[in-house]
Amino acid sequence: MPRQKFEGHTGDVWGVIHLPGGQRIITCSMDHSMRVWNLKSGKQIGEDWRDGESAVYRIALSPDGKKVVSGSEDGAVKVWDIDTCEVITKWTEHTRAVVSVCWSRNGRRVLSGSEDGTARQWVMESGETADIESGETILASIKTGHDGVWAVVYSPDMSLIATGGRDGPYTGERIECSIQIWDTKTGKLVATLKGHTNCVCSLTWTKDGKTLISGSWDTSIRTWNTTKWEQTSVLVEHTNLVLALAISPNGRILASASSDNTVRLWNLDNGQPISSPLQHTQPVQWVSFSTGGKLLAAGCNDKNAYSWDVVAIVREAGLDELLSDSKVS
Repeated sequence: MPRQKFEGHTGDVWGVIHLPGGQRIITCSMDHSMRVWNLKSGKQIGEDWRDGESAVYRIALSPDGKKVVSGSEDGAVKVWDIDTCEVITKWTEHTRAVVSVCWSRNGRRVLSGSEDGTARQWVMESGETADIESGETILASIKTGHDGVWAVVYSPDMSLIATGGRDGPYTGERIECSIQIWDTKTGKLVATLKGHTNCVCSLTWTKDGKTLISGSWDTSIRTWNTTKWEQTSVLVEHTNLVLALAISPNGRILASASSDNTVRLWNLDNGQPISSPLQHTQPVQWVSFSTGGKLLAAGCNDKNAYSWDVVAIVREAGLDELLSDSKVS
């Protein structure tokens, strides 16, 4: 059973992130709002965060824990101040919905992916420092070749961008969908990874930068060696679309969310499931680990968010070693 349930949204919950301090989470929803919740009680804190009447598809926390970036149905990318609950920057160059957002590790850039088929970077440059509040586009939009960009992520060293999406209009038919790797500075294509047979809608990089992990509507999760740009494994326990991925802070556990109404935890040391699926009543759109990795939050199409006790699940499976920071030699 989930540790806590967060009720109040009137639309599907498509994003959820933990805030520093371990006491709060933020959710975003198709009901046009973002909301802050007390992690222990499950109660909403303060008023809804709203800016216009547009579904909020994705959110991401800045590395310093002081800002949240959101992507919404109207094509806007917005940066919110957590203390004031206000939008401090808004970028509107995308022409269709923004369905993926990401911060660079140093917090100086925001990356967005849109159904308009482009990925964009945003930054304010001041000498050799950068501050996100300026709203300048530092790079011409990357025309990815995807019909829509459903996943964007920086490599840990910020030298590369990975994009995923659907490589053609949606017709209900399966088609080969690629992952594209781009040079951050030049915007030039570095590599194309093929293997998925439907939309790639989630990407995450391991902290050492050696492995990229992808989730797809074809129900599979795939891992890729980023030196040779070759596929290394396929994880196939889900029975429907894989919608989101997250890696625990210690790099040992992968969480996946699916429209088969489950969340799964995976042992990244061997690619095996850690436990039976974590059951929900409807498709799960997003997953996010807490800062210490002890809790997992999930956003669901039943209009609620949930938290799960990762420590209890891993210990019940007899895999306590996955809670440590490194493999035992």
